[in-house]
Amino acid sequence: MPAPVRGALAIAAAVLLAAAAGCSSGGGHTTAKDGGHAKESAHGSTPAAAGDAAQPVPAAIVTGPGPKSSYDAQPQPAPGSCHYRYTADKQPLPDPNCTPGAISPAVNQGNINDTICKPGGYTSTIRPPVNITGKEKTENAKSYGYTGPMGDAEYDHLISLQLGGDPNDPRNLWVQPPSPGHVPGKGPNNPKDSVETHLHTAICKGQVTLTAAQQAIATDWTTAEAKLGIAKGGVTPSTEPDADGD
Repeated sequence: MPAPVRGALAIAAAVLLAAAAGCSSGGGHTTAKDGGHAKESAHGSTPAAAGDAAQPVPAAIVTGPGPKSSYDAQPQPAPGSCHYRYTADKQPLPDPNCTPGAISPAVNQGNINDTICKPGGYTSTIRPPVNITGKEKTENAKSYGYTGPMGDAEYDHLISLQLGGDPNDPRNLWVQPPSPGHVPGKGPNNPKDSVETHLHTAICKGQVTLTAAQQAIATDWTTAEAKLGIAKGGVTPSTEPDADGD
């Protein structure tokens, strides 16, 4: 056999031996780089931590236009396009597609002492007038298909004004139907109000952050206190004269 051919065969054999040795020492757990991130092969992948898929990062809450010197009635979702949800104990929740909540750009963690925690009250200074919210409430009832007595339902800020919710963004307002145990004709019975007041007090006492409270109330007002580690009724109610749950 000519010398060049013998040399080529020897090189090929050496390459094959080196490849076989690499596979046996790595056990198939080689990694590849994808966009700068190490990615394990199927044989060497690390299982995801339990609960990773079940706990997505909450979406950021939208910011509304904020307080205005005068308000106009805002267009509401199309009639019948919104659908109430209910907890296991029949407490009403809004449709997240229609009412995901909206925050006010005028309130942030750095200025709470001059806004929502201001002595003497804040929410009455930014609240839209009844002649505006009355029109919106009528149209929003059509959006949600609410047909009960209007006096028994509350036109509710999902993220309340005392939690830095936007005053008149339609994404932050919904006709909240009565809770279980309601007596027809007696007006709204809204346990959400006390939850909001507890969260407001916790914010002003530095027990929770503004953002955490807003996210919790927007996600599910019935579980907000538990998520934030606040016992129901476990904080002193707000002394703000116009602190309210809408």
